[in-house]
Amino acid sequence: MGSKWRKAKLTLGLNMCLDIPKTLDDPTSPPRRSSDDASSPTMAATAAAAAAVRPTTPTPSSSGLRLSRSFNKSQSKKTCAICLMEMKPGLGHAIFTAECSHSFHFHCITTNVKHGNQICPVCRAKWKEIPLQSPNPKHVNLLGGRLRDRVQPRSSTRPERSRPVSSPFNGPEPAIYNDDEVLEHQHRSTGSTQEQCSVVSGSMEVKTYPEISEVLRSVSYKDFVVLINIKAPPSAPKASSSRAPVDLVTVLDVSGSMAGTKLALLKQAMGFVIQNLGPFDRLSVIAFSSSARRIFPLRLMTETGKQEALQAVNSLVSNGGTNIAEGLKKGARALIDRRYKNPVSSIILLSDGQDTYSVTSPNGSCSRGMDYYKALLPIEIGNRQNNGNSIPVHAFGFGADHDACSMHSISENSGGTFSFIEAETVLQDAFAQCIGGLLSVVVQELSVKVECVHPGLRISSIKAGSYSVNRCPDSRTGIINVGDLYADEERNFLVNLDIPVDETSDQMSLLKVKCDYRDPVTKETVTARDSGEVKILRPQETTGLAVLSVEVDRQRIRLRAAEAISEARVLAERGDLTAAVSLLETCRQFLLETLSGRANDPLCVALCAELRETQERMASRQVYETSGRAYVLSGLSSHSWQRATARGDMSETRVLQTYQTPSMVDMVNLSQTMTFGNPNSNSSSSLPSSSQRKLRQALSFPARPRPR
Repeated sequence: MGSKWRKAKLTLGLNMCLDIPKTLDDPTSPPRRSSDDASSPTMAATAAAAAAVRPTTPTPSSSGLRLSRSFNKSQSKKTCAICLMEMKPGLGHAIFTAECSHSFHFHCITTNVKHGNQICPVCRAKWKEIPLQSPNPKHVNLLGGRLRDRVQPRSSTRPERSRPVSSPFNGPEPAIYNDDEVLEHQHRSTGSTQEQCSVVSGSMEVKTYPEISEVLRSVSYKDFVVLINIKAPPSAPKASSSRAPVDLVTVLDVSGSMAGTKLALLKQAMGFVIQNLGPFDRLSVIAFSSSARRIFPLRLMTETGKQEALQAVNSLVSNGGTNIAEGLKKGARALIDRRYKNPVSSIILLSDGQDTYSVTSPNGSCSRGMDYYKALLPIEIGNRQNNGNSIPVHAFGFGADHDACSMHSISENSGGTFSFIEAETVLQDAFAQCIGGLLSVVVQELSVKVECVHPGLRISSIKAGSYSVNRCPDSRTGIINVGDLYADEERNFLVNLDIPVDETSDQMSLLKVKCDYRDPVTKETVTARDSGEVKILRPQETTGLAVLSVEVDRQRIRLRAAEAISEARVLAERGDLTAAVSLLETCRQFLLETLSGRANDPLCVALCAELRETQERMASRQVYETSGRAYVLSGLSSHSWQRATARGDMSETRVLQTYQTPSMVDMVNLSQTMTFGNPNSNSSSSLPSSSQRKLRQALSFPARPRPR
């Protein structure tokens, strides 16, 4: 009987709610009557009535299936949102119903809240009271909810287990993720040297600027600044074979709070990422909620691979809690265990909530950064196995409830960036900006060596943001470890020197700079062209030529603004928002009075706009907790790495363009013009039209609204 009802329901469509009678498989079902037949008049009438009320335009659900609201509600009432197992009286598990009316297994919710978490895993409502587990398993101390089935016979208890994240690849996961797809280009003939050498269309530029052009012989100068400007070469004409291919692992939050629009937009954004990967790029997808599962192995993004990846992404459903650490560990394993390696490797992490399974901070402050960093230890092991190359985690905090401090700590310690996605509709644009950079890596393992020339010179400091700096004990040599650079990407470092009195010459040689890096395609080590020694004049009397360098002034105010934002964040975390706002305003006024400010320099204008925006997001404690902290941390991540991040609703173009590269801009523009749900989209794509049609059919999402 049950199977026939289900067949009838599928025939009529999934947008209707039918009460399927219980079958003989269920011991609680009533005896089957002979009159219950698919061809009976009763069933025919029911089917006709259901067809009459079925909506004509179904609404796609976040899981990719068109399910009615009442169907989802009935299912959610029967399933624990944490362990995803069935909740039914008489199965030996106590059932806890919270004050927000959501139900869970009692042992699941006590584990969920044992670190002080008071947020519902489903609706994110904050509970006034939480359930507590008594030390004696026979007794339960219950607060803030109702408990059913507290005492059950031991024989009726089923073993506890977690249901994996839904996936078309629903087989058992391998113990070692060494089932990555073989890289075809590694087995091609070595006669394609000319093709491989076309990854860049130029050489790296190295420029140096002294703070002023002359210093009197009889005067010593402390903290004399020399600016080192490095610009990566542009990329070659667009072709998948003329750039370094990427191994990309996406670690995606599919907890209960992602249900609805968030999950639908995440799927659409992932569809954009998949569509813009090349046939030599590989993608793996990790989904996490209360647990984590690899739903798609590391596979080449050929046309077939893209279809399978889209199928895996479209199968995602939202439920359960948030276990970011477990998702990260599996994401790291996907890169550590692989047999083959593409030149570029990266992890994209997205979450919209607090980790309910790791150590939590009781006051919501940024006090658990290093605790959270322990989740990245497998990545550090992978770094040593991968010849010291870092595997950056580019973290995306989604919405107002994510843990910005932990996400920022993850990205900072791994060498990645942290982005704050405030408006749901710009999720795809944020992903587009990130992969626009990853798909244009032209420099790897870049190291910048700075060496003093004059014997009396010493390096007092090197300001390089988050990049590691090694200084020799004699302070005459320093090495900045930069790592990867995207096409046309720039880095600016300020070297402070202590210049002594020197009466011997009219000119002094200060520094020489050497840059070594590895070509990601040819694997060859390249030395950038020498820019020559940095020299200044040492006259006996002033000549009036000691004019402050505009380039040095621009980078000074950039560092000054970043330091002010960092100091304001410390004050805000202490609760002194008034002092934080005052500090930012003082810095903004200082910038306006500088050489760059008076010249209305674009960088100075962008920094002033960022300081003003930061002030507004520290207007009150509520505003700061909701969006201010995430906005500030995203900005600090951008300044410390000198790399573009998504902030807010991505409408503040002057701020965002500070570090954007042409490839990032092009990818964001493509994202803003491409609509998967529109068959008449005029967006340009490297895929043939037949592939575009298949991808749009697989995605089956409506046109996304643009931010106002």
